[in-house]
Amino acid sequence: MNKEKRLEILTRLRDNNPHPTTELNFTTPFELLAAVLLSAQATDVSVNKATDKLYPVANTPQAILDLGVEKLKGYIKTIGLFNSKAENLIKTCQMLVDLHGGEVPESREALEALPGVGRKTANVVLNTAFGWPTIAVDTHIYRVSNRTKFAMGKNVDLVEQKLLKVVPKEFKVDVHHWLILHGRYTCVARKPRCGSCIIEDLCEFSPPKKK
Repeated sequence: MNKEKRLEILTRLRDNNPHPTTELNFTTPFELLAAVLLSAQATDVSVNKATDKLYPVANTPQAILDLGVEKLKGYIKTIGLFNSKAENLIKTCQMLVDLHGGEVPESREALEALPGVGRKTANVVLNTAFGWPTIAVDTHIYRVSNRTKFAMGKNVDLVEQKLLKVVPKEFKVDVHHWLILHGRYTCVARKPRCGSCIIEDLCEFSPPKKK
């Protein structure tokens, strides 16, 4: 895909949604970090249902530590893998209290040192909570980037590197959210909704020919 096409795709996505953000409910960097930790292999809707009950009771690292792992599990038991997620969240809260004064650090290295936090989660927090021009590549972004040929790569790290290279600076902060939402609602996995796609004429996807 050439530079002009990419620029037009990004311009249309921006015009369609000038101020995109995550669909996870949060009001502080910690609430976002906790929600992203809980969202692995789960939908944002299911995470929001759980955190809408949890956060009014405990929405800081110390408050969740005070709650304890068993009570925490009670709040998040509707989310997949809740046992391991509860353990990780408790350990993360302990590290935030012990090492960072109960605050979420604005540092990739410090974030990735937290239990259950990998590059993708760190990218989400740095981008959405702190406004960094990071691009967290999940399954939606990976699919959209490869299917449209916007930024092709054999794994999420390669797609991230390509996106960082080809996305102009003015679009970098928001491109993560545009591509996720596009993959979640239009360029879906099994049967992309090409007829209702605002970038269909720019996309280089070649549907498999029917036999």
